[in-house]
Amino acid sequence: MSENLVGPLRSSPLIRRHPDNPVLAADGVPYPATLIFNAGVARFEGRYVMVFRNDVGRGQKPERFEGTNLGLAFSDDGVRWEVRAKPCMAWKDEEVRRAYDPRLTVLDGRCYMCFAVDTRHGLRGGIAVTDDFDRFEVLHLTVPDNRNLVLFPERIGGRYARLERPFPVYSRGGGHRFDAWYSESPDLRFWGDSRLVLAVEDVPFANDKVGPAAPPVRTHRGWLTTFHAVDRDPTRGKNGWEKRWQKRYTAGLMLLDAEEPWRVIGLSREPLLAPEAPYERNGFRNDVIFPGGMILEESGEVKIYYGAADTVECLATAHVEDLLRLCEPPAAPLRPRGSTRVLQRR
Repeated sequence: MSENLVGPLRSSPLIRRHPDNPVLAADGVPYPATLIFNAGVARFEGRYVMVFRNDVGRGQKPERFEGTNLGLAFSDDGVRWEVRAKPCMAWKDEEVRRAYDPRLTVLDGRCYMCFAVDTRHGLRGGIAVTDDFDRFEVLHLTVPDNRNLVLFPERIGGRYARLERPFPVYSRGGGHRFDAWYSESPDLRFWGDSRLVLAVEDVPFANDKVGPAAPPVRTHRGWLTTFHAVDRDPTRGKNGWEKRWQKRYTAGLMLLDAEEPWRVIGLSREPLLAPEAPYERNGFRNDVIFPGGMILEESGEVKIYYGAADTVECLATAHVEDLLRLCEPPAAPLRPRGSTRVLQRR
């Protein structure tokens, strides 16, 4: 971790938390539920659909959890949600311990779900597809350790595209120092041609890690997307139900080139959302904001769904033109990009 600590942070005045927040919590789920957060949200077949993470424990503030499942909810307005009577996925077998943190992308008329998978041999990222949310076909699992996969909603140059956050624990100085990357695929199963997109040192309000958040949306200026930014402060104490929690998660905003989405062409120098509301500052892990869904409405309104304090699911809104104005062009390219080079011996 960098020795440079990050001071107080504030949310952008251009974004508005919904007055009905949280829009979904454990008491709105008709089966055992404790922590409802980090949901993927999309518009699919005329409705808003949400797949949310549910960590189940005993008691109001459990020290241990019994398991994780993925719940399913639908909405007509994106605010009031009707949760289905049972989870839509609870993957656990001899190798897989749990699947969690879903992200939804509608692509070519089908709904794709990226998710994280804890296994006996490492943390992996997955991609599945569904047409009815009753059956999911798993198309791809990364090698360990990778997670926070999000798919672009269109093919770019004829290829599928995603953002991701690997875990390079033996490099970058050791320990935490995780960055956002881009990869592409001809078929959603085989991925490569990877490029670095955004590094921790590119973000003034991060000193620990950055990575994808909600799947990108296309605008007239390029791909608008949120990212999660983490700063760590060793002076922080308990900060939640855990014995010690030193991190703070904020939501950042960047603009990627429409044809070369590994190139950052705009970056907000301040957080889009920083933990300020009580439901963001107090919960299982205090001071956590993690966007998982971003919907651009025809009116220009952008709905951003985010997990708060790893405990509840919330909603914030802004106008797309305001968000684009926040994305300032970098003074210079962040660093050379590209995965294919010809090296000549002299």
